Amino acid sequence: MKSTARPAVTRPAPLRVPAFRRFVLANLVSASGSAMAPLALAYAVIGQGGGAGSLGVVLATNSVPTIVFTLVGGVLADRISRSRILFLGNLLAASAQGVLAALVATHHATTAAIAACGFVSGIAVAFTAPAAVGVVGQVVAAEHLQQAVALLRLPGNAVKVLGPVVAGLIVAVGGPAWALSWDALSFLIAALLLLGLRLSAPVTTSSALADLRAGWSGFRSRTWLWTYTAAGTVVVAAWLAGFQLLGPVIAAEHYSGARSWGLVQGAFAFGLLAGTVVCLRWKPYRLLAVAVITGAGLCLPPAALGFGLALPWVLLAAVLAGVGLDVAIVAWNTALQQHVPQEELGRMSSFNGVGERIAIPLGYLVTALAAHAWADRTVLLICAGAIVATTVLNLCVRDVYRVNRA
Repeated sequence: MKSTARPAVTRPAPLRVPAFRRFVLANLVSASGSAMAPLALAYAVIGQGGGAGSLGVVLATNSVPTIVFTLVGGVLADRISRSRILFLGNLLAASAQGVLAALVATHHATTAAIAACGFVSGIAVAFTAPAAVGVVGQVVAAEHLQQAVALLRLPGNAVKVLGPVVAGLIVAVGGPAWALSWDALSFLIAALLLLGLRLSAPVTTSSALADLRAGWSGFRSRTWLWTYTAAGTVVVAAWLAGFQLLGPVIAAEHYSGARSWGLVQGAFAFGLLAGTVVCLRWKPYRLLAVAVITGAGLCLPPAALGFGLALPWVLLAAVLAGVGLDVAIVAWNTALQQHVPQEELGRMSSFNGVGERIAIPLGYLVTALAAHAWADRTVLLICAGAIVATTVLNLCVRDVYRVNRA
C-alpha cells in the first residue's frame, strides 16, 4: 500500500533567496555611509563656525520631520510597493546628502543650509523605515524570519564598529565633505539595488485616511503592541538621557574624557554585534517577553556611570547593554512580523516608531531640566531606575506572554 503522506516542503534559507541577498547588500552599503555621517556632520558644523547650539539645531531639524511624517510613511507602506518607496526614499536621501557634501566642499555651508538638508533626509527616513519592516516577510519564509532579521542586522552592526573610525580618518585627511560624499553615494547605490527587488503592491480600495483610522484601531486593539510602544518611549528617553547626553559629560569629569568615551561607545557597538550573533543561534519561544527583559540591559551603563565604577566595569556594562538591545530588537521584529498581517505591518511599525522617536526630544528636555535640580550622577541613577521600573510594569501585562514564536 502506497503512503499518501506528502513530503515536508523545505523553504530556502534567507541567504539562498536572491531578493533577500539584494536587500542585505543595500542595507550594508547605506549603513556604511550612515555610520560615517554623524561625525562628518559634526565637523561640517564646526568647520563653518558653529558650536553645540548649531549642532543641536541641525540634529533637531533632522528628527522633527521623521516624527511628523512617519505615520504617512506607514500608510503608504501598506498601499504601494515597498520596494518603490525604498527606492524613492534612498534617492531623496542621496540628493540631500549630495547637496550637503557640495556645500561643505565649496565652503558655502551654513547652519541653515545644513539643517535644510537634514530636514529632507529626515523626510526620507520617515518613508523608508516603515516600508523596510515589511520587506523581510515578503521575501523570506515565515520559519526563517528571526534568522533573516538577525542576518540583516549583522553587517550593519559590524559597520557601526568600524564606520566612526574610518570617518575620523577621512575627515582628518580630506575633510568632512569626502565622508558626506560617500554617504550620498551609498544611498544612491542602495536605491538602485532596492529598485531591483520589484515587490508587489498591496491591493486596497479604501482611502488613505480610512487606512490610517483602521491602523490606529488595530494598534489600540493589540494591548501588547501599544504597551510595548509606551514602555519603549520611556526606556529610550531614559537611555538617551543617561547615556548619550550625560555619558560624555561624566567621562570628561571623572574618566579620561574623549578617549574613555570612545572606548565605551566601541564596547556598546561590539555588544550589538555580539547580540546579533546570539540571535543567529538562540530562538526563544516567548519572543515579546524576551524583548522586554533583554531591553532592560540598557540600565547597566547609566548605573555603572552613576555609581562611579571603574572604567573596565563601565565597558562591561556597555557590552552587556549592546547584547541585550540587539537581542531585544531581533525578538521584537520577529514578533511583530509573525503577529501582525503583512497588509497592516507598515502602519503598526510606524505607530511604534513614532513613540520611540518622540523619546528623543523628550529625553533630552527632561534631562536638561533635571540637571538643574540634581547632580549628573544622580540623574544617571534615576534614568537607570526608570528603565528597570518600566520593564517591570511592562512584564505585568498579560499579553506579553501570549506573543510567542509562531
